[in-house]
Amino acid sequence: MLRFFVHVWGNFKEYIVLVALLIISLLTLSLNNKPAVRSVQTLAFSSFAVFTSIVSDLVNTGSVKAENQKLRRLNAELMLKVNLLREYGIENTELKTLLALKDSTKYPLIAATIVSKSINKSQSTITLNVGSKDGVLPGMPVINDFGLLGIVYSTSGDFCIVQTLKNLELKLTVTDERSRINGIMEWDGVNLVIIDVPRTYDIEPGDRIITSEISSIVPVPLPVGLVSGISKGETGLFNEVRVKPFVDFIGAEHVFVIKLVKNLQKDNLELNFYKRK
Repeated sequence: MLRFFVHVWGNFKEYIVLVALLIISLLTLSLNNKPAVRSVQTLAFSSFAVFTSIVSDLVNTGSVKAENQKLRRLNAELMLKVNLLREYGIENTELKTLLALKDSTKYPLIAATIVSKSINKSQSTITLNVGSKDGVLPGMPVINDFGLLGIVYSTSGDFCIVQTLKNLELKLTVTDERSRINGIMEWDGVNLVIIDVPRTYDIEPGDRIITSEISSIVPVPLPVGLVSGISKGETGLFNEVRVKPFVDFIGAEHVFVIKLVKNLQKDNLELNFYKRK
């Protein structure tokens, strides 16, 4: 301890002496009641008060800045937590809807999650975390609680690739649910369209479009979308019917693979159902 005081004295003795003299001077001034000294007292104590106020403001400003920084950090952390809770809530609602769909359908379903997406104007595909080990086969439809997303194109042991409705290579036979008119639906790079529809056919904007039971790919009625518009074809004898899909391909995350495919080797094209093991 003595060595510490000796070290402090050796390095700061000038400042220590100055502070001691200032204190003695202030005490002397405070004990002197002469009028000439009182004016000096007033000036000295006023200067000391101003100096103290400035130092206090600087200290308080630094502490306020530090506190503001902590509060901003806390707000950012709370925002992230609230956003995460919202994501959990949205996902929970979506999963509950999918579970309700699974309980209400008569077809065997395989629950899956989209692990990657390749969305472009011509060859839009998604990859699911289920494959041949789970009983998934090419040709099986993929749906969520809104409707049809696409068709399984290829599989590996643990994954499968799905051609979405927004794929130039995928063409489906669909039906106008109201008028029961069939047509071929395809993606033209901008819209889903039912092509070569005779102008005399009864199809109107707002009609609900589903997959047709005579389809060689999806032989069960699955929701596809609504008729959003009708335009004349190039020849003028046919119309092109634009369809707005029910499914949000960008936001979709959780889906089901319907465990059925068309058996094209049989004359009656009966459905083969693959039960869970």
